[in-house]
Amino acid sequence: MTIRRFFYMLTFALVAVTSMAQRLHYVGGDISLLTKYETQKAQYKDLNGKTISDLLPFLKEQGWNTIRVRLMVDPSKVNNEQTGHNRLVVQNLAYVKALGARIKAAGLRLLLDFHYSDTWADPGAQWTPDAWKSLSDTQLQEKVYEYTADCLRQLVEAGATPDFIQTGNEISYGMLWGTQGTNANRCYTNSDQKNWDRFFALLRKAGQACREVCPNAKIILHSERAPKPGVLTDYFDRMKKADIDYDIIGLSFYPYHHGNLNVLETAIKMLENRNYGKDIQVVELGYYHKWQPDKVTFDYSATYPISHEGQRKFTADLIAMLKNHPLVNGISWWYAEANAKGCNGDLNSGWYNAGLFDNETGRALPALYELKSFNDGYEETVKGDVNVDGTVDVADISAIISVMANGSADVSSASADVNGDGVVDVADISAVITIMAG
Repeated sequence: MTIRRFFYMLTFALVAVTSMAQRLHYVGGDISLLTKYETQKAQYKDLNGKTISDLLPFLKEQGWNTIRVRLMVDPSKVNNEQTGHNRLVVQNLAYVKALGARIKAAGLRLLLDFHYSDTWADPGAQWTPDAWKSLSDTQLQEKVYEYTADCLRQLVEAGATPDFIQTGNEISYGMLWGTQGTNANRCYTNSDQKNWDRFFALLRKAGQACREVCPNAKIILHSERAPKPGVLTDYFDRMKKADIDYDIIGLSFYPYHHGNLNVLETAIKMLENRNYGKDIQVVELGYYHKWQPDKVTFDYSATYPISHEGQRKFTADLIAMLKNHPLVNGISWWYAEANAKGCNGDLNSGWYNAGLFDNETGRALPALYELKSFNDGYEETVKGDVNVDGTVDVADISAIISVMANGSADVSSASADVNGDGVVDVADISAVITIMAG
């Protein structure tokens, strides 16, 4: 019997035996502006005031295992002299390759967030990159495929292979709408089906590139519609009907925009009840620790005061709620690295006070340390998880077979030697089966 034939037989027999007990929780934050903060001499310190020489190893020591980084197509097209968020738009491919390689070298996972825009992409702004504006819909689909594949290939070559890939940022109402200000191509619940079909075609091309270049990465579809669970489930119902290829439902949750914790939990329960067969991650979250703006959609300060301790308590209660939902396996704090202490450039003004460092002292905040509690009881290294995706399943058997047949660029022989006898062989497949069976 050939190895390949043996694998196909095992796949049929074991596809339903995935060991959910071996699932890993992914904990971390988006630190996309870290390189610029470092260039401007931001002074990072721990809770006690000790200088942090390199933030990435420090975060790993605090129990973080996943770092999110955004990628814009050509941020040079954005007027960075403007105030506000535009000064935060610097993440071109060269920038992300360098930061991504540091993240991976530090032993952390990389969550890559494609914005498919020269600037911020969110529910109210999905503007097509300047260089792509003249393309037809068919040409745009191919451009998404080519661009995604090229970026991923360069990241792999740079030692920055993503472990998770968002094919769009907060794409609740579609993506790549066209020139800024257009009302075309939006995907609302009552939009023309042709808009949705266009959106699906773009997602398929993005997903195809991900599967081809980074087959072990998990694809995330990201929406921030937690406050409107009917819109949220309509969205993912459509994704299911269109057979869009993805692995994880990504959500945003900012109480000052979205409401209390019950709002998020209601959305999660509705997603669970739809049986999409997908994990769920809160890929963006945040809460103020100082100087909440006067105009917020929802003021949670009576429950969680705008203070270091209020931010920590919010984080603890959020995590306690999320741990009641087995499908939720990841959380990521947005703009965690915000820290104006010592900055000698434009990051020393317009402070974001919902990060995880105090802008005046540079000290890490209690909420940063609290995040690791989401992973309490979950092992960082799961025996049998050969492809390191947090789950022991048939994909790990496939990874072992790849090593047995001719080696694999994505899997080390050490991880494939599950039984630790120094040889990668059928005995390791048997060991994985035993783990899957519990």
